[in-house]
Amino acid sequence: MALQTHSVDDYLAALAVELVELDDPLTAPLVAHYRAAATPLDGLAGYLAGLIASAELPRPALATLLLEQYAGQPELLELLVADSAAYIDRDPACQRWLEPLLFFKGFQALQWHRVAHSLHGVGRCELAALLQSRCSEVFAVDIHPAAKIGRGIMLDHATGLVIGETAVVGDNVSMLHAVTLGGSGRSSGDRHPKVGCGVMIAAGAQLLGNIKIGEGAKIGAGSLVLNDVAAHVTVAGVPALVVGRPADAEPALAMNQALEGQS
Repeated sequence: MALQTHSVDDYLAALAVELVELDDPLTAPLVAHYRAAATPLDGLAGYLAGLIASAELPRPALATLLLEQYAGQPELLELLVADSAAYIDRDPACQRWLEPLLFFKGFQALQWHRVAHSLHGVGRCELAALLQSRCSEVFAVDIHPAAKIGRGIMLDHATGLVIGETAVVGDNVSMLHAVTLGGSGRSSGDRHPKVGCGVMIAAGAQLLGNIKIGEGAKIGAGSLVLNDVAAHVTVAGVPALVVGRPADAEPALAMNQALEGQS
């Protein structure tokens, strides 16, 4: 299923319109820096910076870091827009562009991970690790900067989500809270799951080791997955076993968490 694409300029324009419509006086401080910014992109960077700012990581320095990264790697903004669209497409609670940016910590943590991943890739590993640590503290989402994550990702609720160093996540994947893509044992090297495109991983699922999850697979809530999962099958249980096949080619887009044969 091909999702509609949205340009960065269109996203920023739509976001600006929606922010103007926020008229509750108690929400005004939330977006004050955004509204006062010189450009919509400055506002976006300033808002994301404020989410994790601290005495050691001041908002202006973080905003400058974001703007530098966005200027040097415009694809980071394209990924941000694709991730935001994923929430609108898949989450019935999300109706506007501003909602993931302002309120959804899975989205917020993912955007900071993308920047940390970029920094890690050019050798700024300590700064990347600092951003990871701060995001874990603020959002309760812990994603190693080296983890590779595709586009159009929805981390729904996201509390307790852990993604390890050598994990790879394909495009158009949805994960819920308390999911782990972790290692198994003390071995170093390539030791974390590889998740194909269109996969849905339901709440509390634990995927451990260097295993492959085939595209279009569905992982049931609370499952313990220790072995490869074929494409377009549903697995559930402890340990996880095949219990059927998803009705949709990309379960992540449909977000139907029932096991096959259930209503």
